[in-house]
Amino acid sequence: MSQYFKTISEPNEAYLFKEKKSKFYGHAFPLSSKEALEEKINTLKERYSNANHFCYAWQLGVNHPSFKLNDDGEPNNTAGAPIYGQIQSFELTNIAIVVVRVFGGVKLGPGGLITAYKAAAKGALEQAKIITTEIKDLYLLEFPYSKMHGVLRIVQAEKGTILDQVIENICKMKISLSQSRSKSFEEKATESRICHFEKLANID
Repeated sequence: MSQYFKTISEPNEAYLFKEKKSKFYGHAFPLSSKEALEEKINTLKERYSNANHFCYAWQLGVNHPSFKLNDDGEPNNTAGAPIYGQIQSFELTNIAIVVVRVFGGVKLGPGGLITAYKAAAKGALEQAKIITTEIKDLYLLEFPYSKMHGVLRIVQAEKGTILDQVIENICKMKISLSQSRSKSFEEKATESRICHFEKLANID
């Protein structure tokens, strides 16, 4: 099973493709959850108040990926599928592409739509910054405040990242670790009995 995947590091500037007076704006952005997509689309709808279609495709996960396509009123498989095809062609995941269409008054037909949506998605990815990164494991730690220093020492030794923490008499901490370091972390935490840890469900 792969420990690495390719994605993009940040949202791209809109890539514009024109075809018979219609404008297709390709937007690619990193995606961490399905819920984040709705907020992004709402932002695009405010930006493109005159647009007719907001078609998209996304994929999350590496070894067990999930994905979704949406034609948003265009004929079946003329928008979402060619957009998703570019995600596959660039071998990316944890990503969404939204192509916004402003209708120019001339119908393109199924072939023309497929070409246009593919071109807008491809253009968006060609100007995006593609990175290779490692899958992270997530843990929830629970421990007495008196053990804080020891817990931090182990987390730092395994190059973990603290995502969230609650500091009270009984502290809670959410961390992420590279999968290559997860076994070592678990062994140290178990042997020292310094904290209770729970491995959280992860998108992989």
